[in-house]
Amino acid sequence: MLQKVFNVIVVAAFAGALFSCMGSNRAMQDGGEVTGVRGSAISEPIPFGMVEIKRGFLRTGIGENDSLWGTVVPERDISVDGFWMDQTEVTNSMYRQFVNWVRDSIIRERLADPSYGGDETFKIEVDKNGDPITPRLNWSKPIPWKKADEDQLRAIESVYRTHPIDGTVMLDAKQLNYRYEIYDYEKAALRKYRLNPEERDLNTDHRIDPDEVVMISKDTAYIDDNGNIVRQTIERPLSGPWDFLNTYIVNVYPDTTCWINDFPNANNEIYMRLYFSSPSYNDYPVVGVTWEQAQAFCAWRTEYLLKGLGAQARYVQRYRLPTEVEWEYAARGKDGNPFPWEQEEGDEAAKKNQQGCFYANFKPDQGNYTEDGNLITSRTGIYGANTNGLFDMAGNVAEWTSTVYTESGVAAMADLNPQLSYNAAREDPYMLKRKSVRGGSWKDPLSYVRSAWRTWEYQNQPRSFIGFRCVRSKAATTSGKVRQSNRKK
Repeated sequence: MLQKVFNVIVVAAFAGALFSCMGSNRAMQDGGEVTGVRGSAISEPIPFGMVEIKRGFLRTGIGENDSLWGTVVPERDISVDGFWMDQTEVTNSMYRQFVNWVRDSIIRERLADPSYGGDETFKIEVDKNGDPITPRLNWSKPIPWKKADEDQLRAIESVYRTHPIDGTVMLDAKQLNYRYEIYDYEKAALRKYRLNPEERDLNTDHRIDPDEVVMISKDTAYIDDNGNIVRQTIERPLSGPWDFLNTYIVNVYPDTTCWINDFPNANNEIYMRLYFSSPSYNDYPVVGVTWEQAQAFCAWRTEYLLKGLGAQARYVQRYRLPTEVEWEYAARGKDGNPFPWEQEEGDEAAKKNQQGCFYANFKPDQGNYTEDGNLITSRTGIYGANTNGLFDMAGNVAEWTSTVYTESGVAAMADLNPQLSYNAAREDPYMLKRKSVRGGSWKDPLSYVRSAWRTWEYQNQPRSFIGFRCVRSKAATTSGKVRQSNRKK
């Protein structure tokens, strides 16, 4: 008993000393009140090539059936948070940087491979202290393009092939696969996927089954022995946070044959051969890119950015495709116009300004493609920007969004940052792989380039008239100025 009393006295004395050393000064500073923990707010710089779209309100849809086709476009009042958006569509030059990065990563891997170059300096396997780490490529070591020895030359040439007929040396597009991983934070946050059974259902009237088996599905991919990409959606019992990490492998080279396949009985061979590869088209929007490839580009662009940032990287949001509603909100401009440009009163179908110049690159209704100055796509940014500072939100190329396409549209979504997403498994019906496409293109009439117009394409289908642009959620959203009339008097 005496020993227990002694222990209590010692503990009490230690706690008192601890409070005296660590707590009393703080309590004296704030008078014992809870004042909160403050930190330094970050000031997010403007992302290169992007403009800020401030949060706001939008009435989506047309409000009445389309007069030409009688198509019903869902209408709803929604609110959208602010985000950054590419000022122009992703260009051939930008996407070519992605393709070249994938090419160079393969070459560096082979230069370090003993069966090719065998130069270990192309990989980093230890940290600055000499401790082993997960091996990664050494991007600071240049590829010896001009002074390669025999083994190095074999590694470099391994990503190229020779056309069997005309002898042209070209990239072996089949090898250009990009592997990336996406952690599904939203799915991981759902209560039904909690590891602790007591957290899955907060209703205390329900009996908890500690042996309940919770199944989880995730996407994974690998390269088989023949070099083919194998995609799988697997189901297994929930075991931990790794169940929410999805792996994707995507071949990134655009399908340049879309110019032929989209237009049978047309002489478009020159576009197939030159549109993506020729510097003459550097600043034209990339086409022939599937929704899956656009997703991969966003993942790579995020990875590329984060490697160039310091401590603030943890606050930066990832690049992604815009949601269908974000796209329409940005396209309509600050005044919510039916088209990205401002209309003359009473003339909603105007296609030229007062100087007689077209507002966008689209197909005039009579079919004269060249009337607007272009036959196919145009160089990005040559038509006027909308009031948000965005170019080509109508025409030029239609644009992928991240939203799965349904006839109900926004009617099936929330009215706050609405989105409807579904990662279709390979074995799912093809109908479930439709993604919303917005904006109309160089081949579409005026009615199709209206901001509210909705259409779709399958996620694995490349087209010569569909491109994309990226968005990035803002790192922080803060309260704006409150109007005087709303303040309590």
